[in-house]
Amino acid sequence: MTVKIFDRPDVQSFLKTLSGLDNSKGNARMKEITHRLMTDLFRAIDDLNITPDEYWTGIAWLNDIGAAGQAGLISPGLGLDHFIDERLDAIDAALGIDNPTPRTIEGPLYVAGAPESVGFARLDDGRDLDGQTLIMHGVVHDADKKPLPGAKVEVWHCDTRGFYSHFDPTGLQAPFNMRRTIIADENGRYKFQSILPSGYGVPPGSPTERLLSALGRHGQRPAHIHFFVSDPNHRKLTTQINIEGDPLINDDFAYATREGLVPAIKEHNDENSIREHGLNGPFAEIEFDIYLTPLLDGVDNQANEQRKRAAA
Repeated sequence: MTVKIFDRPDVQSFLKTLSGLDNSKGNARMKEITHRLMTDLFRAIDDLNITPDEYWTGIAWLNDIGAAGQAGLISPGLGLDHFIDERLDAIDAALGIDNPTPRTIEGPLYVAGAPESVGFARLDDGRDLDGQTLIMHGVVHDADKKPLPGAKVEVWHCDTRGFYSHFDPTGLQAPFNMRRTIIADENGRYKFQSILPSGYGVPPGSPTERLLSALGRHGQRPAHIHFFVSDPNHRKLTTQINIEGDPLINDDFAYATREGLVPAIKEHNDENSIREHGLNGPFAEIEFDIYLTPLLDGVDNQANEQRKRAAA
């Protein structure tokens, strides 16, 4: 039997009451959002005939997600982070703003306070012997596409086991391993030495994996490197590059791959290149220039300062 009650006047009145729309207290924006979300949920329960068992299974899963601290992991897994990026792209297009360096999702594993240096940084501590040496460099450009001295380039990535420092369950990584802040030099250049990271998956048996499995999906990511790039006179750029050749580049559970964010890798094994970079053996090189965009009436409309991020 199919019974629907959503359109009843008493249900519509109840939605207004539970959202606080029938009183003058509280926050008007919170009321508006709550009313819309609860309206959509009530309608879904009615249209899909969601049973009490199914509903309470969902509540238990939400409790598990919160207890595991994985809300920031399932968010990109359900495409929400990518959808927000698509909306920001559409807003920029409507404003006539071009983004030469595409934005893409931040992910949940940034840590504030990484050591800072000018022009160059060594990211890894040399203990991950399974990683191929990487030299990555480029120029940060301003809104006029000119080199931007002093731009802040924050970079972070995981090791060859797929673990990030500060979140490594084995405890083997030192604080801020493979995390640095590089201030672009007088020519707008940044450069770092590290290792090529590996891809990784969501924790086995986690609530995130349970939901993805129920959807017939995997929880794997291709190898990638994260960036925040900022300057007081430009909008902050949140992006990441994928490592060329990774088989999951076009099958990322977090939907972060975007055109223009898979730079070429150049392999070096000649003595001149090795000596030039002060290395002891072959290495991979990635060149990746970054272009920032102007503030809008003096405001950075990309900022999400309310997002809670880990701090060392």
